[in-house]
Amino acid sequence: MSEREAPAARGAGWLGELAGAFGDLRTFIPFVLAYISVAKMDPAAVLLGFGVALIAAGAFYRLPMPVQPMKAIAAAATAQAGVAVVAPGTIQVAALATAAVWITLALTGLAKRVAQWVPGSVTLGLVLGLGLALMLQGIKSMASDWPIALPLLVAAFVLLSSRRVPVMFLLLAAGIAYAVWHDRDLIEVFGGIRAEFRVPLPAPGDIDLRGVALGALVLALPQIPLTLGNAFIATVEQSNRLFPSRPVSEREVAATTGLINLWAAAIGGVPMCHGAGGLAGQVRFGARAGFAPALFGGLLLLVALFFGDSAEILLRLLPASVLGVILFLAGAQLALGICDMGPEKNQRFVAVVTAAFALWNVGLAFLIGLLLHRGLEHGWVRL
Repeated sequence: MSEREAPAARGAGWLGELAGAFGDLRTFIPFVLAYISVAKMDPAAVLLGFGVALIAAGAFYRLPMPVQPMKAIAAAATAQAGVAVVAPGTIQVAALATAAVWITLALTGLAKRVAQWVPGSVTLGLVLGLGLALMLQGIKSMASDWPIALPLLVAAFVLLSSRRVPVMFLLLAAGIAYAVWHDRDLIEVFGGIRAEFRVPLPAPGDIDLRGVALGALVLALPQIPLTLGNAFIATVEQSNRLFPSRPVSEREVAATTGLINLWAAAIGGVPMCHGAGGLAGQVRFGARAGFAPALFGGLLLLVALFFGDSAEILLRLLPASVLGVILFLAGAQLALGICDMGPEKNQRFVAVVTAAFALWNVGLAFLIGLLLHRGLEHGWVRL
């Protein structure tokens, strides 16, 4: 067995897939809550969008292929909500604009050309920076309650290689138990939740020209560099490095990114993408096949159809400190995968600088890494 094949070969069966299904919660829950509570999106429509997209991604790729909220759009929508009304229809426009970009890249073949145009040192820097950024975010979340987070982190490190005790189950059980112990009112709140079947019906949002401009230019446009770096180039690189026997192509990832956003726009959901961090989280906790995203998608589908009106309460069940542990481990998985930045000093320099800027802004890191690489290549910059 080669070193490159090892991650895919050390599967833990169904337990590993089930544990890995929850490896992306820390990046999923906060942004979905923001869409629901601040932007007033229909919880059932949001979760239905993710549920179907995750099941489709698992079935198509037969790999741990995550589906995440688009972070820049979520952050911009939340920030804009404080100064202007961001209607659900505006977010639908953002999803539709995003779908148009990625479907165009897939159909024209530009997706592969763009990926080939980006040097390997920039891709490695993006992946390393994303991993470190996730670890830092995890530390910040853990800092909210160190007495529970630190013992869980130590236990997770000790048990990571265990096939008998899936670490994710330990973290989820401990988080829920701690949340109930810390806030006894949760028992009463959850006791009042009742199953009620409801299919979210797509309804055209109230959109005017201002809403179209806000959705396409303010929300969708700034997301493109971030998606290009994290959800496209870094995801393809990470997946093919972890699972070289089941390679994915740039055109496939661009096409599925476009299609899941077209689906989101149609049902009143939110913009979605794949992501290298989510992939690392799923693999870290045992996922090796498409069952992991499909299992998580099935759970979201169940919540959307039967508990959609209570989704916000359910999403608040896990404490931020425990989610921080999950995020830290996912970031470590991503960062540790980058072992070789190339033999040349210029390659290592580009990778390190790109990683440093990726801690702040992935889109900006992508652009700076490209400029620095071209500058060194043409002699405009010398070390």
